[in-house]
Amino acid sequence: MKRLGRWIKKWNYIWIMVLTGMVFVTATGTLSNLVVKYRPGLRAFGEEMSQIWRFVEENLTEQERYYPEPGQSSASGQLTESELNNGPLQQEDAASQEGGASENAGSMPETGENNTDPGRQEVPSESGREETESAGEVEPAEPVYCTVEDDYFEDALFIGDSRTVGMFEYGGLQDTARFCASTGLTVYKMMDAQIVEVPGERRKISAEELLSTEQFGKIYIMIGINEMGTGTVESFADAYAEKVQRIRELQPDALIYIQGILKVSTERSEQGDYINNEGIVARNEAISRLADNEHIFYLDVNPEVCGEDGGLIQEYTFDGIHLKAKYVGVWKDFLKCHAISDTKNS
Repeated sequence: MKRLGRWIKKWNYIWIMVLTGMVFVTATGTLSNLVVKYRPGLRAFGEEMSQIWRFVEENLTEQERYYPEPGQSSASGQLTESELNNGPLQQEDAASQEGGASENAGSMPETGENNTDPGRQEVPSESGREETESAGEVEPAEPVYCTVEDDYFEDALFIGDSRTVGMFEYGGLQDTARFCASTGLTVYKMMDAQIVEVPGERRKISAEELLSTEQFGKIYIMIGINEMGTGTVESFADAYAEKVQRIRELQPDALIYIQGILKVSTERSEQGDYINNEGIVARNEAISRLADNEHIFYLDVNPEVCGEDGGLIQEYTFDGIHLKAKYVGVWKDFLKCHAISDTKNS
């Protein structure tokens, strides 16, 4: 037994080396298997880490752009060393420790001078933000109307459908103004329809021809009731804008009065067909946006001829759509009280 013990002790280091080798071989094989098994995941993890590091590098570059070296001026909106070391809270605390300075914070000197730090960017108020957002979109100035007599319409042209035919027949302007009006006329045909009688001749011409050969000081347009059953509000407004633009090209010195479509009576509106006041209101809102209150003006006579229910006063109409002869004068008087002075456009 003693001899066996001496032999084991003598060769002890050999056994340790053998066992260590066996463990190493086993571990290496296991590790290899793990690497093979999880290689796709390790590769993806490596790619993610690369992306994260690139992001960090880009972020650091961005910070270097906005956080200059100590002592750089903040006049351009960048931060100085003092501002970097003292955030808004720290600066506020420092101010409160300077002999009650915080009690006067935000107060303005009696001279009215602005006490704001030049490097500080003020946050605009809500109203200021709205003004900024609408920059470039100048609202038309409110027009200044005057009251005129019938002779104001001596250089006027009225374009429209059967409602304007009523103005021609019962408005007392037959011998004063010119009319280009026809029952059933639509905005789509208003420039091309052969409806204008030529004095001394047995032929008719279109508004396009008339506006190309004669100059007018004012042009009144009342059209839109016949288009209610066709197209959309948008297509109607587009066609209307196109015709107004064409008139502006042919009559650059004329005042153009876009008249809101006359509503119908509530009873007529509720019949359930395409002629209804809801659609008229939508179209009027669309065409009213064409007014610039410099060359183009929007006039809406509806408040003068409509009742509390929002529709054309039943007493004023014989069919729920057209004004009776004796109430056409209400419309005419409205136009006479909403005129732009001739001198404004001269």
